[in-house]
Amino acid sequence: MKKLIIILFCALLFSGALVTGCSRGMIGGAAVGAAGAGAAYEYQNKKQMDQLEADYKAGRIDKDEYFRRKQQIEGGSLIY
Repeated sequence: MKKLIIILFCALLFSGALVTGCSRGMIGGAAVGAAGAGAAYEYQNKKQMDQLEADYKAGRIDKDEYFRRKQQIEGGSLIY
């Protein structure tokens, strides 16, 4: 899953450069935009992980549910 996300990210980044004729402004803007989108995505994953920890510590979910959901979050994240 992580490799697929990285491949799609790179394909999107490089396809934008081809469409605009390799404009430096577009490449810089695309890089900044992609970095911002990636940061927002990882921030959401961190919030989900924090909520998961809080739910587990409060006893709202059991150990099996905790590890199942933790694996899902880790599977969709480049950092975790």
